Amino acid sequence: MKKINPSEITPEHLYLSRRQFIKSAALVAGAGLLAACGMKPGSSPSATALPTSEGVSASASTDELGYPLTSFDAITNYNNFYEFSMDKSSVAPLSKDFVTAPWTIQVGGLVNKPKTYDVDDLLRLGEEERIYRMRCVEAWSMVIPWLGFPLHKLLKEVEPTSDARYVRFETLYDPKQMPGQNSLYFEWPYIEGLRLDEAMHDLTILSTGLYGKRLYPQNGAPIRLVVPWKYGFKSIKSIVKIDLVKEMPTSLWMAAAPNEYGFYANVNPNVDHPRWSQASERVIGESGRRETLLFNGYAEEVAQLYNDMDLSRWF
Repeated sequence: MKKINPSEITPEHLYLSRRQFIKSAALVAGAGLLAACGMKPGSSPSATALPTSEGVSASASTDELGYPLTSFDAITNYNNFYEFSMDKSSVAPLSKDFVTAPWTIQVGGLVNKPKTYDVDDLLRLGEEERIYRMRCVEAWSMVIPWLGFPLHKLLKEVEPTSDARYVRFETLYDPKQMPGQNSLYFEWPYIEGLRLDEAMHDLTILSTGLYGKRLYPQNGAPIRLVVPWKYGFKSIKSIVKIDLVKEMPTSLWMAAAPNEYGFYANVNPNVDHPRWSQASERVIGESGRRETLLFNGYAEEVAQLYNDMDLSRWF
C-alpha cells in the first residue's frame, strides 16, 4: 500500500455537503475561498481542533486507490454505535453530552509492565494521520482520514509475555450515558479481540481523532481501535481496558450471532454474510456501488498473516 503523506489530507471544509463532495475537484481549486469563509458543518457538536490540522494541504482528496475521502459531515452523522442507538442518525445527538474526560485505559493481563494510562499518556506516543478505507459488514463504506498511533507502540511498552496470544479490548459500560446498553439483546460491555500478530501490525492503530480534530463521541471518543482490513465492528470504540490473553476472546457479536460474525471478520467479497452479499459495497456520499476488495484492498500488507488458513471457515 502506498503511504499517504499526512500533509496531503484534504481539510474538512472541502467536504461539507454531498454536492461539495461530488464536486471535490472544483472545491480543491477554490480551497482558499472556502477557508476564508470559515465554513463548518452545522449539525455536529464542537470538537477541539488540533495543531496538526493547521496549514493542511488540499493537494490530495483521495486514498492511495483513488477513492475520495468521505465528508466530515457524513462521518460524524452516520454512525454505528449501538451503545447509544441502533439508528445511525440518532447516535450523534444522543451522544453529544458523553463525558470523555477524565478517561483512563487499563492495559494488563499477560504483560510484564501493566499500566493505567490517561489520554495524555497515550498522546505522548505520537500521532500521525492515516487515510484508511472503512468497510462495514452491512456492505457500506467510507474513506476516513484518521489521527492516531500504531497499537504496537503501546503493546511494546507493557511488554507482552511469551504466553500472550491475543489482545482483548473492552468498551466503557455506563448505561446512564449510553442508553443502548439497556438493551437485553447484547451481552454488554462491548468486547472485541485481535490475534497478537494482527494487533502488532503497523496498519492497526488506536485513533484519537479524524480530520485533524479530536474524536467526537459518536466516532468512539476519546480513543478507539481502527483495523482497516477488517469489517468495521472489529474497530471497538471508547476503549477503557486492553488485556493480553492466552485464549481467543469472545466478542460481543460472536456471542450474539456466532453463525453470522466470526472472530477474524476480514473483509472478503467471496464470503457472504448469511443475509446479504459482500461482493460490493454502497459508498457513503456517492450514488453508486463499488466492488469490494479482499482485505479491503490491504492484501499486500496483511495476507501473509493468514497463510494456509481457510478464510471461509475462519470468517
